[in-house]
Amino acid sequence: MELDAAIDQFLQHLRAVKQLSPHTLDAYRRDLTKLQQLAAAEGVVVIDELREMPLRGWLAQLHRGGLGAKSLQRWLSAVRSLGAFALREGWLKANPAAGIRAPKAEKKLPKLLDADAAGEFVESPGTTASSGDERLAVRDRAILELFYSSGLRLSELSALNWADLDLRAAEVRVTGKGNKSRQLPVGSQALQALQDWRRQAPAAEADAVFTTMKGKRLSNRAIQARVAHWARAGNAEQRVHPHMLRHSFASHLLESSGDLRAVQELLGHADISTTQIYTHLDFQHLAKVYDSAHPRAKGDKS
Repeated sequence: MELDAAIDQFLQHLRAVKQLSPHTLDAYRRDLTKLQQLAAAEGVVVIDELREMPLRGWLAQLHRGGLGAKSLQRWLSAVRSLGAFALREGWLKANPAAGIRAPKAEKKLPKLLDADAAGEFVESPGTTASSGDERLAVRDRAILELFYSSGLRLSELSALNWADLDLRAAEVRVTGKGNKSRQLPVGSQALQALQDWRRQAPAAEADAVFTTMKGKRLSNRAIQARVAHWARAGNAEQRVHPHMLRHSFASHLLESSGDLRAVQELLGHADISTTQIYTHLDFQHLAKVYDSAHPRAKGDKS
């Protein structure tokens, strides 16, 4: 089976059987066109002539050409899927891409606010609000305080109902990814802000906690806009968004406690490896402390 014909049949299979979206099909087509071009340059035109070592070389060639780790992973995944299809069809005796691994994408450390900046920011609706915005400021202070107090995701906060909050016990119940629920503590400052908002909140649709002044539940986008508004109002040095407050919550908690498993539970991460990125942030903090405090951390300046 010629390689171009095998690719065509594979794409037809993805379209008709797998019913992939046009966007995903285009991505497969682009990646497999690259494979065909690389193979043709070395005289490989039949699919059963594909071998592992040339594939590794082509992967390295794409890397040298400037293709990023995520793009390389996607290219290799397309080639591996083609190989698996060809194996089932009897065109190959083994999948030459099965044992190849693409380079891992570098994990980007999440941006966050330090503890002082976070404290100032969540209090900003009470200090930078104009005289006509008192109720909005009370509501937004509760939003910011709860994000930072309990590490909620944006979707978790926007979906909150008053029935999910136990203000007496200082707890909130949220439903996160995979429809999994978790119970979280609410800090004293966030608790006070929520109590202040409840006294002023309008009658809400479906018992929603965070609403417009007419009682309509705030959308994710509206909450993002309010967070951005307070960042501008307070002349924040960087763009602030809800996820930054969640990152700050996790990092500051880990910094103080060192308990990675507890932070995992509070964030609602299914896999602790997702939470482990915060250990890098914690090490950065420790390194700064070491550099500033240890008598032999720096070179001799005499």
